[in-house]
Amino acid sequence: MIEQARKLGAVSEPAVRDRVSEKEWSMRRDLAAAYQLAFQYRWTDMIYTHFSARVPDSEHLLINPYGLMFDEITASTLVKIDKDGNVVDDPTGLGINYAGFVIHGCVHEARPEVNCVIHTHTRAGVAVSAQKNGLLALSQHSLRVYGELSYHDYEGIALELDERTRLARDLGPSSRTMILRDHGLLSLGATVAEAFHLMYYLDTACQIQIDAQAAGGADLERIPEPVAQKGYVQFQRPGGSELDKEWPALLRMLDRKGVAYRN
Repeated sequence: MIEQARKLGAVSEPAVRDRVSEKEWSMRRDLAAAYQLAFQYRWTDMIYTHFSARVPDSEHLLINPYGLMFDEITASTLVKIDKDGNVVDDPTGLGINYAGFVIHGCVHEARPEVNCVIHTHTRAGVAVSAQKNGLLALSQHSLRVYGELSYHDYEGIALELDERTRLARDLGPSSRTMILRDHGLLSLGATVAEAFHLMYYLDTACQIQIDAQAAGGADLERIPEPVAQKGYVQFQRPGGSELDKEWPALLRMLDRKGVAYRN
């Protein structure tokens, strides 16, 4: 443990920044920010679950080192791996959680247009994943993912590579959010900002559903399908999802709090 702490203390911004491209450094900053924001929103599960991002102009991925809490992750501590899960650059020497590669490597391979994948084990997300009917149209938040939500049945801890075939099949060609039954949530984005945005709406919708079920039980008012579809379409219109305003605002929040995700 002392040696690990020494390695972490030795990781500094120039050590990594000087050997990567500006595009990669920008992606590292955004991905580190997503980890730090997840800590702020209490999406963490100790050192488990993963966010990943594609290194621009390459087949490499960035993922969290195995052993860091989300609030310890910075741009310089992220691990770079290849498409087969082999470590290319590991500034902390902590390696990666193989289960993270099984899921994230699968999604990035199956959906080349995706540049960021976020996976969480939040209490509300897992609770909804355990419900037979999954996410219900109970809130405006749920409509954000209404037309792009898929499901994957639980097969045990994600350590078997053959599960990737079924995960990719269930994800399909266009779904950008997924409920892993009895497990957690998944979101995909062309950018880190988009993946984070979708996870925010998906997880919040799960929280609302659990709260509403606890308070109302059988008296829940579900949104009729035509209205739910209308709401989903409205989110796709210009101004429906203001990522160009939302993500900078989130980064400013981290900066105000003095979070060193950029290091």
